[in-house]
Amino acid sequence: MKTSHIRNFCIIAHVDHGKTTLSDRLLESTQTVQRREMKDQMLDSMDLERERGITIKSHPVSMLYKHEGEDYLLNLIDTPGHVDFSYEVSRSLAACEGALLLIDAAQGVEAQTVANAHLAVEQGLEIIPVINKIDLPGAHPELIEQQIEDILAIPREEAIRASGKSGIGIDDILDAVVNRLPSPRWSDNPDTRVLVFDNVYDTYKGVICYVRVFSGCVKPGDEVVMMSTGQKAIVKEVGRFSPKMLPEKELGAGRTGYIVTSIKDLADIKIGDTITHAATPAGEMLPGYKEVRPMVFSGVYPIDTSDYNKLKASMAKLQINDAALVYQSESSVALGFGFRCGFLGLLHMEIIQERLRREYDLDIISTYPSVIYRVTKTDGEVLDVDNPQFLPDPSEIDTIEEPMIRATIHTPTESIGDMLALISEKRGICDHTETVDDTRVMLMCDLPLNEILIDFNDRLKSITRGYGSMDYELAGYKVSDLVKLDILVNAEPVDAFSSIVHRDKAEFKGRALCERLKDILPRQMFKIAIQAAVYGRIIARESLSAMRKDVTAKCYGGDISRKRKLLDKQKEGKKRMKQIGKVAIPQDAFVKILKTST
Repeated sequence: MKTSHIRNFCIIAHVDHGKTTLSDRLLESTQTVQRREMKDQMLDSMDLERERGITIKSHPVSMLYKHEGEDYLLNLIDTPGHVDFSYEVSRSLAACEGALLLIDAAQGVEAQTVANAHLAVEQGLEIIPVINKIDLPGAHPELIEQQIEDILAIPREEAIRASGKSGIGIDDILDAVVNRLPSPRWSDNPDTRVLVFDNVYDTYKGVICYVRVFSGCVKPGDEVVMMSTGQKAIVKEVGRFSPKMLPEKELGAGRTGYIVTSIKDLADIKIGDTITHAATPAGEMLPGYKEVRPMVFSGVYPIDTSDYNKLKASMAKLQINDAALVYQSESSVALGFGFRCGFLGLLHMEIIQERLRREYDLDIISTYPSVIYRVTKTDGEVLDVDNPQFLPDPSEIDTIEEPMIRATIHTPTESIGDMLALISEKRGICDHTETVDDTRVMLMCDLPLNEILIDFNDRLKSITRGYGSMDYELAGYKVSDLVKLDILVNAEPVDAFSSIVHRDKAEFKGRALCERLKDILPRQMFKIAIQAAVYGRIIARESLSAMRKDVTAKCYGGDISRKRKLLDKQKEGKKRMKQIGKVAIPQDAFVKILKTST
């Protein structure tokens, strides 16, 4: 097929604005998938994606479309909408020339709509706005067209009204893709340059690269080289997605598809790398996109310590198909051996933990999520600390910096007061507000990343009754008054409960943890002190009273001094026991505390 008849585009939108449903209709309309084989969320392959109704991984598919008697090849990539998976969106955009920007006809322009539109503009993509779900009772297409013009600076006439559910406007979208999106760029380059935008691992074939061929041609038997690592390989198979993998004789310029090579280790192929012919390598790599960096860290431990090796193997398999997951071994006095894992955000963390439980049948426990703090020591050395255990002695610390985010929050006008109170409570500063329409306001604020980890999104949804949304990006580091909060049980620090918190919040958090531990820990034969400490100074305390055995049960009647003697003897025994006694915290206490806190 002629390069001028190929279109590469992706669908970008806020969460739950109907990307995957629209792709289902496009597949049906172009007869890529027969109606009898059709099912909802066709491109969502994971059970978790289907259950939650969200897209976690990008999914490419090629469609043949006849327009004015000419055949066109349309390569579509369905992308996730959640902020945690924005790296998947940036990878997809790098492989396209255009994007369908979906906006819900009832909800309007949301936080991630704006963020994804900016990402597409930065990559130089042509944007086609699509107002989806126009058949909803609460749809206001005219109002949404006005928002597109005011907020995104795209002329309202360019918007297409459609419904992914009922199939309204699907032909208009396909015609717009052919007429308004440019043909593949950089296809006239004499060198072969192929962008890797995703990898998956297959037990039989090894590493399968999802690729976009920008120039040249790749076919089975070619010797290729990865430009960033210099790794050479022989191409075993090439093909396109329809949406299943279909082998082809070759992949030419402008095509999107897959390449199977002789490489069996996923670490040898970097996502964002450029593949070129080994005999005639390209002079320069394709412009990639920013390296994905974990933002949230948490310890993951098996509840049954004998499952450690199984957890290790499972983490390795998960990392194969998820470049954003990083992990390294660590051990805890309380929880045994486990892994310190880095995630893109809380949803990413939740998805990984759910997959470990479901796909690999593992019972796991995770510690408090934390972020990477930058610690400058008095001798000038700078450390990156993602675990409270590695925080240096306070006498050696000059400053501690915490990561900040720039958040865009869309909220109904009536919730603005409560929203500003929540931002203030989380140590944030709102420096800019903008009216979206008569009912909604957009807030721009700076917040510490650590403060939004646990319950921020839940409270945002609660305050705005589900109508609020948030998008954020990292905005550097800022010096802050941070301290290490330790929890001591019977004067022994419990490392699994340690965390780094702001000094102003240490007492509140310490008191809450102590109260919760008092309710959860089993009573002992002696009184136990549960304390919260900051650098050795006790800031909160709860006492767990001792179990009391009735030693005077056999003493009925007689002199009171006999009972007193037995009680004093018991008291002495408890005193001695407390001096030498150790409190063994049961595993289920950790599970209860860490599950209710995260």
